[in-house]
Amino acid sequence: MSGRPPDQTTHLLENIHRAWLLALLLALSLAACRQVSVSERSVRDMAIHVESPAYGDGGNIPVKYSCDGQNISPPLTWSGVPEGTQSLVLIMDDPDAPVGTFTHWLLYDLPADIRELPEGAGNRTTGGIGTAGQNSRRQQGYTGPCPPSGSNHRYIVTLYALDKQLGLGPGANKRQVLEAIEGHILAEGQLMGRYARR
Repeated sequence: MSGRPPDQTTHLLENIHRAWLLALLLALSLAACRQVSVSERSVRDMAIHVESPAYGDGGNIPVKYSCDGQNISPPLTWSGVPEGTQSLVLIMDDPDAPVGTFTHWLLYDLPADIRELPEGAGNRTTGGIGTAGQNSRRQQGYTGPCPPSGSNHRYIVTLYALDKQLGLGPGANKRQVLEAIEGHILAEGQLMGRYARR
């Protein structure tokens, strides 16, 4: 009875084993690339686009929306809210404030189907759209940009789409809201404006 010499059989088995490992590694690499691609696409597709008719992203916020003017909230519009959204949360912060990030406006449990807030919507603490939270002045509703003289600050509006309603009462602060939305964010978007005082 004839057969392959032991060394040839061992060599053949080693080659088969190497080929199998290479095929497995290639399949895993392709799967990983596909997963990253899907993940990146999902993040991109789930970005909310936030705008204001009053100023562009990175532009100057008009005086009327500041403490030097009428101190009313600016109009806002948005698009790209994903399916399954149950409510929206809006936060407007000044990350350049001397005392640390200052919250100017906090709204939660905004209806999922609205796509805009009219000018002055943040100045109605009752009977308005959504529920007004507490800003850093410990007041409900909107308070406009008011940086120290000679400084130029950024004011960032962040809109979150959530898979639930928060159910918080009026006057919740930013910390309470951020804790409540953790793990429930479907998408988000930002608009940044600037304001300077002479």
